[in-house]
Amino acid sequence: MRGHLTERQLCTLRCISEWIAEHREASSIREIDRQVGLSSPPSVAYHLTRLEAAGAIKRVGLRRFCRSN
Repeated sequence: MRGHLTERQLCTLRCISEWIAEHREASSIREIDRQVGLSSPPSVAYHLTRLEAAGAIKRVGLRRFCRSN
């Protein structure tokens, strides 16, 4: 799986993992945007959709994502 992810997607995945470890809850799109420094929330959403399709994360509610592995 990780071999098929871009550097930005790996950075996003790392951000999600670190957020969960620190806050004990899944991160939101806005939180990921602030941490990763993407250009906009839709840009974050694009990367999250790709990560979800790759099985790296799963959606928790409407606005939050967490690692599935």
